[in-house]
Amino acid sequence: MEPIAGLLLAAGASSRFGSDKLTHPLPSGEPMVACSARALADATDTCVALIRSGRPALHTALADTGVTVHEVDGAEAGMGVTLAAGVRSTSQAGGWVIALGDMPAIHPGTLAAVVQALRDGASIVAPYHGGQRGHPVGFSRTWFEALTALAGDAGARDLLRTHSGHLTRIDVDDPGCVLDVDTPDDLRRLGR
Repeated sequence: MEPIAGLLLAAGASSRFGSDKLTHPLPSGEPMVACSARALADATDTCVALIRSGRPALHTALADTGVTVHEVDGAEAGMGVTLAAGVRSTSQAGGWVIALGDMPAIHPGTLAAVVQALRDGASIVAPYHGGQRGHPVGFSRTWFEALTALAGDAGARDLLRTHSGHLTRIDVDDPGCVLDVDTPDDLRRLGR
């Protein structure tokens, strides 16, 4: 089977956090983005972290995580631009597992389940915890054209909504799949 590529979206501005949340250390001392990257790299065949240009601290944080760092031109235009660039940069993949750099608490079993569902033929796959759709989200090769056409800040949200009939739902006991860190309070909750 063609490789499953992990795409770590890490090109946001951290505007609600007040500083660069992705390089902020977790209670373990590891930068948040490094934890997210390492977990995704361990679960997928190849992994790319997508960042804005001119972010040397992110390069440093991601140095020993097993991911390739790709600076995305125009990333400030939104998540759709970043995601499309990531899919184009891994165009040989048989599917993509899309994770967010600010979600470091996703259980490895959740990541593995999303990857396995793609390998088993799922078209679109997402974990659910407590009835809420979480991350990461997986897309098969079928969605290459749609993913590379994304623009703006919606990311793949519209694809998930308009093609919900193609979605394979995986129910998981993993609150980390729905916990993203947008504010310092979120980070404190994560530490608990």
